[in-house]
Amino acid sequence: MITVDNIAVEFSGTTLFSDVNFVINENDKIALMGKNGAGKSTMMKIVAGVQNATRGKISTPKDTVIAYLPQHLLTEDNCTVFEEASKAFAHIFKMRDQMDVFNKELEARTDYESDAYMKIIEQVSELGEQFYALEEINYDAEVEKALKGLGFKQDDFQRMTSEFSGGWRMRIELAKILLQKPDLILLDEPTNHIDIESVIWLEDFLVNKANAVMVISHDRAFIDNITNRTIEVTMGRIYDYKANYSHYLELRADRRTHQIKAYQEQQRIIADNQAFIDRFKGTFSKTNQVASRVRMLEKLQIIEIDEVDNSALKLKFPPAPRSGDYPIIVEDLTKKYDEHVVFKNASFSIARGEKVSFVGRNGEGKSTMIKSILGEIEHEGTCTLGHNVKVGYFAQNQASLLDQSLTIFQTVDDVAKGDVRTQIKNILGQFMFKGDDIDKKVSVLSGGEKTRLAMVKLLLEPVNLLILDEPTNHLDLRSKDVLKDALKAFDGTLILVSHDRDFLQGLSQKVFEFKEQRVIEHFETIDAFLERNRIKSIKEIDLKM
Repeated sequence: MITVDNIAVEFSGTTLFSDVNFVINENDKIALMGKNGAGKSTMMKIVAGVQNATRGKISTPKDTVIAYLPQHLLTEDNCTVFEEASKAFAHIFKMRDQMDVFNKELEARTDYESDAYMKIIEQVSELGEQFYALEEINYDAEVEKALKGLGFKQDDFQRMTSEFSGGWRMRIELAKILLQKPDLILLDEPTNHIDIESVIWLEDFLVNKANAVMVISHDRAFIDNITNRTIEVTMGRIYDYKANYSHYLELRADRRTHQIKAYQEQQRIIADNQAFIDRFKGTFSKTNQVASRVRMLEKLQIIEIDEVDNSALKLKFPPAPRSGDYPIIVEDLTKKYDEHVVFKNASFSIARGEKVSFVGRNGEGKSTMIKSILGEIEHEGTCTLGHNVKVGYFAQNQASLLDQSLTIFQTVDDVAKGDVRTQIKNILGQFMFKGDDIDKKVSVLSGGEKTRLAMVKLLLEPVNLLILDEPTNHLDLRSKDVLKDALKAFDGTLILVSHDRDFLQGLSQKVFEFKEQRVIEHFETIDAFLERNRIKSIKEIDLKM
C-alpha cells in the first residue's frame, strides 16, 4: 500500500494542487484524469520519485518497486534491443555474478577459521537466501515474450537500439518495466506509439498480470478496459471515484449538478442575510441579530463549483471538390528494400466518398503504402490517383516537422494564400489559439498544441482525398471527438491510419489489413473488424502467456 500524504506543489506564486491525499492499494488500476495543465503528469512524477513536492510525502513499504514510463525518453544506443530489455533483470544478474565472485574466493582460500573467511560465508548465505527465494524464471524466454507482445520481431532482437525510432524505443522501455513485475506501474500516455495489437496485448498484461497501475491516457477505450478507479485532478484538489472512466464521467456530471444546486441555495441564504443586515444595520433592537448574521457570513465557506474547460476545437473541413469515381487505383504494387519485402502484389481501389482504415502492426507497410500513393517512394506495379484528386496529408510525425523557430501566426501565414490570409486569427481561434497565444514560438508548444497547429495548415485549402496517419497522438479526448465528428461530416474520400480503437469506431466502412507482406481487403466496418481482431488477438495472447 502506497500512501500520498498532504502533497502540495507550488511555483512562482501559483498553487498547482494542495493537501492531496490518497492511497494506492495492491491491485488498484487507476486512471489519472484532468484537463491539460491540471497537474496529472506532475502528480505521477512525484509518486514515481522523480520530482519533489513542495510539501507532503509519499510513504511506501520497504522493498516496494515503482516503475515509471514518462511520455518522452531515450534508451541508450550502445546495445541491442534484447540486451536493453534484459536490463530489467540487471539486479538479479548482479546478485548471481556477485555470488560467483564470492564462491571463487572461498575456493581459493584456506583460512577457514579466520574472521574474513566467516564474513564471506555470511555474505554468501545472505545473498543466496535472497537469490534462491526468487521465482525460477527463464529470463530469455520472458524477454522474448514481452518484446514480441509489443510488436518486435525475432529479427529485431539483435539490432542496435540506435536503429529504432523514439516510438520503438518507448516500447523497449515499456518491455523493461513489464518484465520487472513492479508493485506499481506508472504510465504516461503509453499507447501513443504502439499499434492496435500491441495495445490489446498491453491491456491483457495490465489487467491479468500486473499489480497496481496508474495511467494517464487520452485513449478512452484503453483506460476503460484496464481501470477500476479514477482520480481526477481539478482546481488544486482531487476527486477519487471507484469507477472506470465512462462511469466517472456520469458521476462527475452528477457531482457538478449537486454543486450548482448547493451553490445557488447558499447564494440565496447569503443574499437574504445581507438584505437583513443592510435593512436593520443601526437599529438598536436588532443589534445582536445583525452582529450574529455578520459573523455567520464572515465564517461561511463559499461553495466552489468545479471548473469546466470550455475551450474546444472547432473543426469543419471545407466542401470537397468533386473527383473522379475512383480517387485511388492500386495494381500489383510491390515494395521492398533490398531483400526485405514490405508487401507484394497489392491490388485494390478506393471509390469516391469512401472512408477506409489501414490497420496492422507497425512495420507491416501502412505508412509505406501511403508514401507510394503520394508518389514519395519508388515501387513496382502501379498506383494511380484519379481525375481531379486533391490530397490533404497529415503525416505521423507532422507536428514534429513544424519549424520550431516560427511563431504560431507565422507558421500559418507562411502557407496561407489569397483571402485566407485575412482570416488567420479567426482560424487560429477556432483551434484554441487566442490572444497572445498566436505569438508563441512553436518550440514551446505542447504535443497537443503542435498537432492542432499542423491541422490548421491542413485546412487552408479544400481537398477531396484526406490521408491521416495517426492524427490523434497528443490530442485530448474532447479534441479527438471533434476531429472524429468533422471526419464523419467530410464529404470527400478518407484514408485513416490509427491505433486508437475508440476513435476508429464508426468512422470507416472498409478495412485494409497489412499483414505478412499482404494487403487484405475486408468488406466490413472497422467496428466489426476490431471486435473480430480483438477476440483473435486475445486467443493468441492466451497461447503465448
